[in-house]
Amino acid sequence: MDTHADKQPQTVSRSYAEGRLARAFVTALHHTDPATRARAGERAAGWRRVLGGMAAGTLDIGSRTPVRGLPAWVTPEVLHGGFATGGARAAGPLLPYETEAARRVGVPADRGALFAHALTEEGLADLWDLLDSTCYEVTVPEEAALLTVAWLVRAGEAEAALALVREIRPFAALLRFTPRPTASPAPDTDAVHRRTVGEVGAALAARRPHRAVETQREAHAVWRPFEDELLAHWLETAGPDHRVLDREPGGGWHERGAALLDRYRRLAREHTLCGRHRDPKGNPGILRGALEESAAGRPLDARRLGLLRHAVASMVRKRGLPGSDRHTAVRSAQAAMAALPSHRDIAHLVAHRLSGLPQDTGAADVTALVAPVTRAEERGSGLTAGTAVPAAVRRAVESARSAPLATLVQAGVVPSAEVMAELTPQLVAAETAAAYRDAPLRALSAAHYRAFRNRRSLLLLHREGQVRHEELPWVSAVAPHRTADAHVRASAHTTLRRLAEVAVDGFPATLLPNPLVRELAVLARRTGLDAPLVEELAADIFTGGFSPKFQAAAGVAGELLGGGSLYERYYGIDYADVRALAEARPGTGRTPTRSAPDFAGLCRVRAGAPYSGSPRENGTVIEQAQILTTHNLATLVHRVGIAPDAGWPALARRCLVTVGRLTERAQREPRPLGTVKDAACAWRQMLFHLSLCEAAAASDTIAWAEEASARLPAPVAARLAPALAGLRLVADGGAFGEDGTADDGRARRLTGWTATGGHWLTGGPAGPRGC
Repeated sequence: MDTHADKQPQTVSRSYAEGRLARAFVTALHHTDPATRARAGERAAGWRRVLGGMAAGTLDIGSRTPVRGLPAWVTPEVLHGGFATGGARAAGPLLPYETEAARRVGVPADRGALFAHALTEEGLADLWDLLDSTCYEVTVPEEAALLTVAWLVRAGEAEAALALVREIRPFAALLRFTPRPTASPAPDTDAVHRRTVGEVGAALAARRPHRAVETQREAHAVWRPFEDELLAHWLETAGPDHRVLDREPGGGWHERGAALLDRYRRLAREHTLCGRHRDPKGNPGILRGALEESAAGRPLDARRLGLLRHAVASMVRKRGLPGSDRHTAVRSAQAAMAALPSHRDIAHLVAHRLSGLPQDTGAADVTALVAPVTRAEERGSGLTAGTAVPAAVRRAVESARSAPLATLVQAGVVPSAEVMAELTPQLVAAETAAAYRDAPLRALSAAHYRAFRNRRSLLLLHREGQVRHEELPWVSAVAPHRTADAHVRASAHTTLRRLAEVAVDGFPATLLPNPLVRELAVLARRTGLDAPLVEELAADIFTGGFSPKFQAAAGVAGELLGGGSLYERYYGIDYADVRALAEARPGTGRTPTRSAPDFAGLCRVRAGAPYSGSPRENGTVIEQAQILTTHNLATLVHRVGIAPDAGWPALARRCLVTVGRLTERAQREPRPLGTVKDAACAWRQMLFHLSLCEAAAASDTIAWAEEASARLPAPVAARLAPALAGLRLVADGGAFGEDGTADDGRARRLTGWTATGGHWLTGGPAGPRGC
């Protein structure tokens, strides 16, 4: 999220950090999983460092240089909420590859010595070999620095190389400035994957038995057959009506009973998952307890005899006599279930299949990896040939599938816009690197960009901006070697349009997440397009101001939707006035500004409440900005030129389905306002898509929505009825009143935020302006 505020709320910052520390401490203390406890302990240590640094004045939370003594280009260690801990991600103990490098070249095992060696003739030769092979991995941006120095030296840019060395040398003993060597070059950037083959294989190999499943397996395979033996043993003493101890058992009965008890004690030692057999009040426990008494030579008293006869009768009545058709059918089904292979065993087999593939990339074809167990594998694993790979294991393998992004979205491997945002840097990195003509520099640039996009955002105040890729000294050092010809711009535009279409087509009811917006903005800058893209703002630290790009984005929306569109009329926007504001363009004079006060004022007026700084009222103002700008949709259509394959009517219908699903969910939630905001967002996206439809298609879609509403559960349909009535009102040429309702009170404008406590979509009171 974009974390802007006007002044640092020191007490708020400390209370937030203290709360996160307490949460991490409790998890580290009480969680049942050791790995989770360990991770929580690491988080708690990080929050202690945050609080200690704030108290000592070595941390300036809210600044883009939050750690005293470290420049902005150093990648900070950042915790949840954007709090820097005081550490650097490229610092810490030497990694194994650094230790091995020091041993190989014969220098002390410290970073200062490795840095100095890299600047020798031998060291530069090693770096040049690494550059040319592209067999390396950059995990934090700093690891690209010395490779950049080496490239500059070879390119004859000695002055630029010396300047870069001078800037990073003060941190040579602290930070890693060389990458990890790998066995193979970086993968093809046209295809992306969520996880590497190695990551999926390790996760599958680490799968542990599911306790509940294994408990059931033990019950069916061990304890049910033993209970049948106990029952059959007692039935040897029963008469024709199965009443036990009505006759003397055959010879050896007592000896066989003692052997059964000995076997029970052995089974109890070896099979410890089930506990039901230990319950003295359960039927098996009653049978075993009576046998213990008999084996000890003690006669059964009337109470125990009654319990025994009742238990035997109940067991026979429930499943039939041991050996009967009914009993055999039940036990055969249970035995078949117990014989099924465990998911863990199949996961381990699939992990073995994965082990034969390159581990640092994805898998282009996963079909063979999730095929049933083969005859050859049966001999080595003990699993039955033909056993299918369960869905949970198939999903894990699919996450390593390497394919074009659109293919992964269609296949469901990328289930959300947030996951898509995680993968997009792999593609944007290639476009960023394409501006360099030299192949080794292109590979280095792409690797560095991917690492840079893993840099976590800082909590920033006073509307400061996050550190940008271009600000890093090793990036700026090679900037003169970038080209900006028409081919590069056209390629970036194509990638920008393709990514935006995949996002809108795949997730039409969802706001574009901030990480994805940032990647699209990078591509927009590469194309030279005037395409203002805006982030989602955080209501809890918003201070009422917007940067000029919000005003510009609203102007673009006015160009597309002005003149009486359904969207403009539904939300009561005068896009002519909005375009006039945008044409004023704050900051276009000699002194650029970071704010657009007129646009902020318009949003506050539309929100219907004076600005007070409360998160609820902040949310109403932010939502109005999203309404005016369409939160990037208008920019992507009007400036970038996207045209999703599904078509606008289909996207509108999918949004309406999402609204219905979220409304239904909100009825079940104790705190539903977050879901209501998501529903209102999907509704807004639907209105945008409808506004781009032909008139007949829009009318058909609205009619479809009204028919579909009748098929929803009655409470959900009732909650949505005012929103659908409002849609019909505006589609038929009507308009809402000042408060966002119709004159008859049946139609309401659907927005998500409300300055009051409730929301009419969940049965609460209506907020201001029909919220």
